[in-house]
Amino acid sequence: MTITENIRKELQALVDSKYQEFHSALVPGTENILGVRIPQLRVMAKEIAKRDDWRIFVEATDTKFYEEAMLQGMVIGRSKTALDEQMKYVERFVPRIDNWAVCDIFCGELKTAVKKGKETVWQFIQPYLKSTQEFEIRFGIVMLLHYIDEGHIDLLLKYADSFCHDAYYARMAMAWMISICFVKFPEKTMEYLKHSKLDNWTYNKSLQKTIESLRVDKRTKDVLRSMKRR
Repeated sequence: MTITENIRKELQALVDSKYQEFHSALVPGTENILGVRIPQLRVMAKEIAKRDDWRIFVEATDTKFYEEAMLQGMVIGRSKTALDEQMKYVERFVPRIDNWAVCDIFCGELKTAVKKGKETVWQFIQPYLKSTQEFEIRFGIVMLLHYIDEGHIDLLLKYADSFCHDAYYARMAMAWMISICFVKFPEKTMEYLKHSKLDNWTYNKSLQKTIESLRVDKRTKDVLRSMKRR
């Protein structure tokens, strides 16, 4: 048995049919979901990343199930290798992302890569921010969540004004980013929203996501509601 086949067997032993039904509804269009919970995948990823043959697993292209791709992304994020090698695996993996869940979990796991070299990763994601592919640009935008800080906030808001994409998951990622920017930098983001060049759908969704935040007070939410574009 190959490492991929062994891991597939482990995954199949963890299947939860009720979770499969629940999670499938969250990721429409993805037909190959076994139904393994994310915490269990993280436990597996942690162990796989310790193995000498983890590279063979993440390089495998004969995967069949959603959870196998999710695991590959998690293992890349958790690998203890040098940053340049890690980013080569990231580059190989991104084109295989075909849903928001794998994208977002993968980006979250890459926080260790950002810690290894924040500026290197910043430069790496720039081309993805201009991609015409829905999940490539979503990858780039979700990675920007690692950069909502004093040194990057102005660049993020400037990028938001250049954003132009019709795909649903790309627009949702942008709205999510704006909402987190608002939570962390309310004054700057409010000023940005007053003059935003975002398309109306993404702009209004940004307001909605911000209003939904538990970290924004009622008075501010009322102001944001009044700013909705009709």
